[in-house]
Amino acid sequence: MTFIDQLQAATRDNASLLCVGLDPDPAKFPAHLKNDAARIYDFCAAIVDATADLACAFKPQIAYFAAHRAEDQLEKLVAHMRRAAPKVPVILDAKRGDIGATAEQYAIEAFERYGADAVTLSPFMGFDSVEPYLRHQGKGAFLLCRTSNPGGDDLQAQRLSTVDGDPLLYEHVARLAQGPWNLNGQLGLVVGATYPAEIARVREIAPTLPLLIPGVGAQGGDAAATVRAGLRTQGDAITGPIIVNSSRAILYASPHEDFAAAARAAALKTRDELHAARSN
Repeated sequence: MTFIDQLQAATRDNASLLCVGLDPDPAKFPAHLKNDAARIYDFCAAIVDATADLACAFKPQIAYFAAHRAEDQLEKLVAHMRRAAPKVPVILDAKRGDIGATAEQYAIEAFERYGADAVTLSPFMGFDSVEPYLRHQGKGAFLLCRTSNPGGDDLQAQRLSTVDGDPLLYEHVARLAQGPWNLNGQLGLVVGATYPAEIARVREIAPTLPLLIPGVGAQGGDAAATVRAGLRTQGDAITGPIIVNSSRAILYASPHEDFAAAARAAALKTRDELHAARSN
């Protein structure tokens, strides 16, 4: 199955638009695990087990593992996901962006070492920084487009006077991803939930691409507004998919030994809010 096939199946089978982000920070772990980087796998695996039937995707953020020399735990975690949630795709949040042979190595890292189904990328260095990932059959790639951080305006909201139509930079990225860059049909875009108007604009430009939307939960993004802006359907079929990520609000729902049960409750609440917004 391609990444898009996996995403569609998980969205349908789990009745979910929710992506569970895995950003493990040992300083925020529950008391019995707190500040123990050797327990990153244990913490994340418990979250995966608790939310496996509620998610349309899992998104481990590689920096949270690498900072604690826990790359081996990330490999072990993805293997666990394959057992515990075999139908739920894994998006490696790496935000890589380099060219040529280096990009080829990063693609091997994402898809062969870690076994991810998709990866996040920066498109700033152009198509030759993206193309090596598209050689991996069926794998997905999400290009940073309109991010939720305040500094996103510094570049993404600048107008390109040398491009037909004078688009903003993020609009140009969306056009490239919907059109000439999408060689394998598996490209998507990252658009922050804190900018629903921009989500709607990206969806207008890229009507069929999957949108990975971080920012719901701790970052304050509105679930209903996100769904209205980004999701597109025709009857019961989803024609413009969204993957709405929540990390901290789920991971750190409780500072006690009941953290996994609390994470499940938080994930269920968010999944149901997203589903309700889809139905309205």
